[in-house]
Amino acid sequence: MTKSQRTTAPPSPPVLGPRALNRATLARQLLLSRSPMSATAAVEHLLGLQAQNVKPPYYALAARLDGFTPEALSRPLADREVVRIVTLRSTIHTHTADDCLTLRPLVQAARDRELHHFRAGLAGVDLDRLAVRARALVEEEPRTMKELREALLEYWPDADPQALSVAARCKLPLVQVTPRGLWGRSGQVRLTTAEHWLGRPAEPAPAADATVLRYLAAFGPASVKDMQTWAGLTRLREAFERLRPRLVTFRDENGTELFDLPDAPRPDPESPAPPRFLPEFDNLLLSHADRTRVVPPELKGRHWKGNVAYRTLLVDGFLAGLWRLDDDALVIEPFGRLDRARRAEVTAEAERMLGVLHPGRAYGVRFGTVRSESGETPDKPRRNPRRGQHGGIG
Repeated sequence: MTKSQRTTAPPSPPVLGPRALNRATLARQLLLSRSPMSATAAVEHLLGLQAQNVKPPYYALAARLDGFTPEALSRPLADREVVRIVTLRSTIHTHTADDCLTLRPLVQAARDRELHHFRAGLAGVDLDRLAVRARALVEEEPRTMKELREALLEYWPDADPQALSVAARCKLPLVQVTPRGLWGRSGQVRLTTAEHWLGRPAEPAPAADATVLRYLAAFGPASVKDMQTWAGLTRLREAFERLRPRLVTFRDENGTELFDLPDAPRPDPESPAPPRFLPEFDNLLLSHADRTRVVPPELKGRHWKGNVAYRTLLVDGFLAGLWRLDDDALVIEPFGRLDRARRAEVTAEAERMLGVLHPGRAYGVRFGTVRSESGETPDKPRRNPRRGQHGGIG
């Protein structure tokens, strides 16, 4: 064989370590430096914010946006430019109206699969008829889940009540109407269809390819399995393969192939990452199969306990502790020692966050210690929204 006949093996993709992945993801998550974009634009860029409870989207945006105020998110919610709806991973997310009408159809297959877990309680129930009945009920007037299941029981008295309400949530794009979700306001969860609330029909489900590109812009570099974890979907490999000519590839230190947009930011791994206070269930910590880009291996599971999650503190870009609001103070419980300079940075960020979200309240900032790895909880538990039966109505 002559030299010209020899084939040259393609070069191996570059390897990205945890710090490189951390800085790239933080930059896209608007956590490396705060962005001047509007709350609505940020919700769109991030493909939604997990919103199992009312306050987390506000804390998430306060950490990410320069000049954010609670009104910046409450106003578009009240104006129906942003909505709360069950989408990714069968959990409530805050989405723009456009994403509500497209991403919800994208994940419909996952909602249909979710119904299999409730089939015993739905014996004899015509699901298409149920969807028609439920739509008529919630479009007549927004209803609570209790009201909805009681009304559906009149048609299917032998069915399991919870299964009926879950079926309605899975079959229909049900949004939570305001005042639910508004900062400083209270209100029961009342539901109507997205089409009725927004005054326009749902769009056809977007091609998975388009959502892959958006996911990489907000969470990349990432593997196929990472995106499947984020979306709660399967069989996305084909979309990545179709897009391969338009993407660049890397490997992580375990050899997993990572895809990315060619021009997406990949900052120097030593770029400074200021402290950030994140809410429970922030998408930064939920949207990858391998979370070591944010959660050091030795801290795996420390921000969870069973089906509860805690508010988290990032220091140097990585999970470094938990936090909570007591009656008179924001209490920080680091996982390890913070030197004086770090404490000063964390304190300044805490005071900034309190000024944004709780102006006029005389909160102090206190440091404590994590009580134990597996014992007492440092904050009121928050239910794990990965369980579909809990995720749709909170």
